Amino acid sequence: MKKSVLLSWSSGKDSAWALHVLRQQNEFDVVGLFTTVNQVHDRVAMHAVRRELLMLQAQHAGLPLEVIEIPDPCSNADYEQRMGAFMTRCQQRKIDCFAFGDLYLEDIREYREQKMAGSGIDAIFPLWGCPTAELSQTMIDGGLRAHLTCVDPRCLDRRFAGREFDRALLDELPMDVDPCGENGEFHSFVFAGPMLDGDIDVSLGEIVERGGFVFADLLAGAKEGQADVA
Repeated sequence: MKKSVLLSWSSGKDSAWALHVLRQQNEFDVVGLFTTVNQVHDRVAMHAVRRELLMLQAQHAGLPLEVIEIPDPCSNADYEQRMGAFMTRCQQRKIDCFAFGDLYLEDIREYREQKMAGSGIDAIFPLWGCPTAELSQTMIDGGLRAHLTCVDPRCLDRRFAGREFDRALLDELPMDVDPCGENGEFHSFVFAGPMLDGDIDVSLGEIVERGGFVFADLLAGAKEGQADVA
């Protein structure tokens, strides 16, 4: 019998590719997605993706999405309280596993495993240990398409905000920037790929700097008189 899995969904390429990988494994049955959303701005934390686009992703992935709203600002205690309540609901539903798209940051994995210890729900990491230079190419070769929605200008020039995650972008990344942005150099929004049943039409809105990060606002549909950024 397959293990039931809920996937932590950031809207970005790593969680999207984790879904693709899990669906190819006979051991698991992905039954839904869950995402934390800033309840003040109604956007995915850090990725700054609008809820509307998040819901379109879930629709095209063919999966229900549970949105966990977090306050702004959000203390660690607030975050853990809301995630704990969500985990309790999942225990009652007999969910077997939570899946995460983490790649190699040991402290993040240890934190997740520690918080889930004793819950009866296993933490799984389908992309763990994949060399990111190879993984980024595999994603692109596999048809994944994404836009960078958040850039840390301390690591990467602000001109990368809004760019498509493609070979040209990878070729331009500085040598000290991880090709998958695993150290927080950038975050993304997936609008096409093998984990979705069709492309999501998006256009590029305003690019702003806020809180030390550069954000590219993506809008559902193409702007009138403007070509789709894809």
